[in-house]
Amino acid sequence: MNNMTYEQALEKLKNTVEKLEEGSLPLDKSMELFEEGTRLASFCEKCLNEAEQKITDLKVDKKDD
Repeated sequence: MNNMTYEQALEKLKNTVEKLEEGSLPLDKSMELFEEGTRLASFCEKCLNEAEQKITDLKVDKKDD
């Protein structure tokens, strides 16, 4: 997942959720997808938090000028 962009992870997360929502998968496959979805969601959240921090830092730097 480290080589994945936010956009790629988000798209994969959307696809994972769609598969889970279908409800036609065996329990073990559903659990695998749920775990993967959890990892993808955490990765996306981390990316968004990092982007938010960069924006905050840029605003602070600009105020100092």
